[in-house]
Amino acid sequence: MSAPNYDAELNEFGYTNKLKRSLGGFATFAAGISYISVLTGTFQLSYFGLSFGGPAYWWSWPIVFVGQLLVALSFAELASRYPIAGSIYNWAKKLGGQHIGWLAGWMMLLASIVSISATALAYQNTLPQIWSGFQLIGDGSTSTEQAVNGILLALVLILFTTLVNAFGVKLMARINSAGVFIELVAAVLLIIALALVVVNPPTVVFDTNGTESAFGGNYLGAFLVAGIASSYVMYGFDTAASLGEESIDPQRNAPEAILRALIASFILGGLIILLGLMATRDFSAPQLAESGLQFVLNDALGPLVGRLFLLSIFVAITVCVLAVHTAAIRIAFAMARDNALPAGSLLARVSPRFRTPIVPAVVIGVLAVALLVVNIGQPQIFTAVTSLAIILIYISYLLVTVPMLVARLRGEWSVPKSEAKQPRRFGLGKLGLPINVLAVLWGLGMTINLAWPRREVYNAEPPYHWYLQYSSLLFVGAAAVGGFAYYWFVQRHKVGVLADHAAESPSDISATSPVA
Repeated sequence: MSAPNYDAELNEFGYTNKLKRSLGGFATFAAGISYISVLTGTFQLSYFGLSFGGPAYWWSWPIVFVGQLLVALSFAELASRYPIAGSIYNWAKKLGGQHIGWLAGWMMLLASIVSISATALAYQNTLPQIWSGFQLIGDGSTSTEQAVNGILLALVLILFTTLVNAFGVKLMARINSAGVFIELVAAVLLIIALALVVVNPPTVVFDTNGTESAFGGNYLGAFLVAGIASSYVMYGFDTAASLGEESIDPQRNAPEAILRALIASFILGGLIILLGLMATRDFSAPQLAESGLQFVLNDALGPLVGRLFLLSIFVAITVCVLAVHTAAIRIAFAMARDNALPAGSLLARVSPRFRTPIVPAVVIGVLAVALLVVNIGQPQIFTAVTSLAIILIYISYLLVTVPMLVARLRGEWSVPKSEAKQPRRFGLGKLGLPINVLAVLWGLGMTINLAWPRREVYNAEPPYHWYLQYSSLLFVGAAAVGGFAYYWFVQRHKVGVLADHAAESPSDISATSPVA
C-alpha cells in the first residue's frame, strides 16, 4: 500500500501528516502494552489490594479485564477507521462535536500528566529494595521519607523520558520495544519461578483475610476499594491508535495492538498475582501490606533472585512512563494543531530534524515534575495521585463511548460496506451496540467507584482533612469546570486547523474550521 493511502483518514479531520511513519507492528503493540505495563501496575498497588481485600482481591482482575475489554473493542473499531494522533480527542470530536472533543482531550491530557507522575513514583516501591543506596532521603523508616525519596527518583525518570521523546519517535520506539521485550520475558520467567515455590492451593483466592471487618463485616465494600489495584493497570491501550500517524499500516496494526496488549496483560498479570498469592508464606506479615508482591519475591525466591526480577520491574516502570509521556505528547499535539490549546502554533510545531513535536515533550515533563513538587509534603501521595489519574482516564473514555453510543442509536455510526470488506478493517458488526452499551455502563460504574470520597483511599493517614477525603471530586470538578470555562470563554473562538497542518485540498478541510 502506498504511503498516501495511510493518511487518507486524516482528510476527514482536515489534516496533513507532518509526523514520520516508522513504527511497525511490534512497536505499535509495545506502545500499548508498555502503557498498561502489567509488571508496574501489579507490583505498584498489590499492597493496596491485599490490605483492603486480602487474597480474594484477585477476582477484581478478571472483572476489570472484562469491563475494559468492552471499551477496548469499541476503541479498536474506532482505531481501524481513524488511526490518528491524539486518538481520544479526535474520536470524541468526530462523534460528539468540537466541544465534547475538547473536554475529552483536556481530561485525557490532564490524566496523562498525572499518570506520568503517579507511575514514576513506582520507582520508590522497587529501587530501594534492589539496593538500599537508592533511599537517598533518610533510611526510609517514615512515610514522609519514603514519599520525598519517591519524588526525587521520579524526577530523574521524568527527565529521562522528556529527553528521549524530544529526540523523536524512532528512538522512543527502540527503547520502548526493548523494554517491553524484557518485561514480557521477565513476566513469563516470573510466572515459572513463582509456580516452583507455591505453598498455598489456588483456593487461596477465596480467602478475604478478615478484611471485611473494617467495613462492618461487608466484604463487598472491602472488595470495591481493593479493586482499585486492578483498575489502575488495565488502561492506556488506546496509545497504539494515538501513534497512528507514525505507524505503518495503522488501520490493521492499531486495533490488533489495542486488543493484544490488553489480553496479554490480563493473562500475564492474572497469573503473576495468582501465583504470587500461592507463594505467599505469611499473609499477616506487615511487609506484605507495605510492599505487596515485592516482599513476596524476596521472601519466596530469595534476595538474589528477587532482586533480579525487581530489576525487570525497574525496566517496566521506565518504559511505562516513557509510553505515558509519549501518549500525552500526541494528545497535546493533536489539540494544538486545532489551535485548541494556548500557544497552539508553538505546541504543534514539528521538528524538521527529529519529525516530532519537541515543545510538548518539555512542557509535559515540567508539569509532571511540578505536580510532584507541590505534593512533596504529603505522604499519602502514592494512592491519592494514582486514583486521580484513573478517574480522569475513565471520564475521558466515557466522553468517547457515550457519543459513540448516541451515534449508534441514531443510526449515524456504521462502517461503509466498501471499507468493511477490506481485511485490514476491524468491525463489531451487530455486536457493536450491545458492547457499546455495556462499555458505557461499565465506565459509569467504575468512575463512581473510583471517585467515591472514601477516607481509606484519599485520606488513610493523619492528618485527616475533609478536603483530602473529597480530593477526587474537588480535583475532577475543578479540572472539568475550570478547564471548560477557559475553553468556552477564551479558546473556542480561536479553534481551527492551523495553516501549517491543514490538508492541501480545500475540500479536505473538516468541520474543525475556526469558530466565528
